[in-house]
Amino acid sequence: MYFPQYRPRRLRASETIRRMVRETTLSPDNFIYPMFVTHGKSVRKEISSMPGNYQQSIDNLVKDCEEVHGLGIPAVILFGIPEHKDELGTEAYSDEGIVQHAIKAIKNKLPDLMVITDVCMCEYTSHGHCGVIRNGQVQNDATLELLAKEALSHAKAGADMVAPSDMMDGRVGAIREALDDGGFENTPIMAYAAKYASGFYGPFREAAESTPQFGDRRSYQMDPSNSREALREVELDIEEGADIVMVKPALSYLDIISRVKQEFDLPVAAYNVSGEYSMVKAAAKLGWIDGERVMMEVLTSIRRAGADMILTYHAKEAAKLLDK
Repeated sequence: MYFPQYRPRRLRASETIRRMVRETTLSPDNFIYPMFVTHGKSVRKEISSMPGNYQQSIDNLVKDCEEVHGLGIPAVILFGIPEHKDELGTEAYSDEGIVQHAIKAIKNKLPDLMVITDVCMCEYTSHGHCGVIRNGQVQNDATLELLAKEALSHAKAGADMVAPSDMMDGRVGAIREALDDGGFENTPIMAYAAKYASGFYGPFREAAESTPQFGDRRSYQMDPSNSREALREVELDIEEGADIVMVKPALSYLDIISRVKQEFDLPVAAYNVSGEYSMVKAAAKLGWIDGERVMMEVLTSIRRAGADMILTYHAKEAAKLLDK
């Protein structure tokens, strides 16, 4: 069919018909809300580079979770800020760790809210890297034991799902084995399968207080130039027992999300990371863009690329707009 017999504008003429033929839908069900928990009471410290997001003590975190749950957002993912850091990040896998206490508090108040935990060492180590350091290098295999202990401690505390983000080789298999041996064979793993060494993580490092004290993370996070490698990484994680695979960041890697969705028959998550969030907020504050419209366009693009779920700091704001 060609013009004038075929006129595509016929199906754009009103909001009602646009809704009827819309190919990609967005719902609060698609969102996972990242949260930062710290020690103390009545703590609610706004993260300067991520307006609207906070480092919170457990009492305020639970209140925030109540709002999240009320908005129909099904899940949160927790990042912990320890009281003390050391070379081996011991609070990451301590039964008395901040995340472990937060899990119990949330599940006690909101049993239906899914609590996912980030499994990594960078927030807990004094050097800020995601694993054990020897001779200035991150040791892959020595780190696996600590990651497995951390994941198991989260499951024991009541976490519904664990999400390893470290990018050590073999960590999904090590965690799966530890969970199964510990009686948590039904606890799913959402693997940060294709996590790139990105410049978009800057604001998060303020939020999680996890900036590396030397070097960078390029020896374990992926090169932004590579796409075929992402498919290999995803396949490895699936073979090791991942239940959900994630691409991080999202916006500069929509092609990767799409390829992963096409290649693998598993749910795909995408992390709309801190830098992506902060750019929208900063431009909106300066009046350069319509912040709400751009936010929804960004989230829709991630869904359109193939993401089944989106980890996003926009979750609460977007859920409120979707409820209108």
